[in-house]
Amino acid sequence: MTRRELLAGGVLLTLLATGCGVRPTDVITGRPAVSGPSQGIGLYLLARGELALVLRPAPEDASPAKTLALLAAGPRENERGQGLTSEVPAGLDPVSVTSAANPSGGLTVRTTGPARTLSPKAADQVICTVADAAARTGLAESFAPVTVTGSDGARPARPCPIK
Repeated sequence: MTRRELLAGGVLLTLLATGCGVRPTDVITGRPAVSGPSQGIGLYLLARGELALVLRPAPEDASPAKTLALLAAGPRENERGQGLTSEVPAGLDPVSVTSAANPSGGLTVRTTGPARTLSPKAADQVICTVADAAARTGLAESFAPVTVTGSDGARPARPCPIK
């Protein structure tokens, strides 16, 4: 190699080593990936305080009420290990999920416990889970508003905030 070729190679290496002027940033993290089967029932749990869809294998009788009972049971051990949580109280077992006679044109969830005192995140978990289950079973449209009623009255009808 000639001296000129070595010098050109050194300049090229220097330019490559200095980069293109983009400054380094911190690592950008996202939510944990959905795990499990690609088809199944959808439960909305919390990942770092935000709604996250978790798919579980669908039992043969995956009605919206039974899906909500699974949500009320909370995250499984492997889901907790991934940092998933829930604000839905364990005693919030649905009595029924119906689409008839709902003034909002959506769904009504009747529970055995109080509904108005649910935290906003818990209410969104219930709303998104029942809307998803009702759409999968053909009971309602996927973005139908959901009214949650309980022993203390009803929460206003609301669609799932995640589309």
